Amino acid sequence: VQLQASGGGLVQPGGSLRLSCAASGRTSSNYVMGWFRQAPGKEREFVAAIRWSGGSTYHAASVKGRFTISRENSRENAKKTVYLQMNSLKPEDTAVYYCAAQSGVILSSISRHDQYKNWGQGTLVTVSS
Repeated sequence: VQLQASGGGLVQPGGSLRLSCAASGRTSSNYVMGWFRQAPGKEREFVAAIRWSGGSTYHAASVKGRFTISRENSRENAKKTVYLQMNSLKPEDTAVYYCAAQSGVILSSISRHDQYKNWGQGTLVTVSS
């Protein structure tokens, strides 16, 4: 499966951005698609994830209430797209954001980046005045 992330940029504190991740290739209904981020000098951390079948969502405590993950399935081109709507952005949200996808991820492991084998190229989000 190929993942293409987009939507990053520079935004002022309190602003909003929407990231997109388009998945193409062989995907299945039991896929989990997630967003992770990595700030300079820090480890990659979980942001949010969504189960493609059923649409259950999971958000890290640090972003809950500010970020929302959602999905869209295009029948025209067989692409699955996941969005990360980011509101009330803070300087500490500055990072490279990566989308990831994997089948069969269990709930207890959904926030572990080592459970995901398919990764997009990353998109930089900078929150600064």
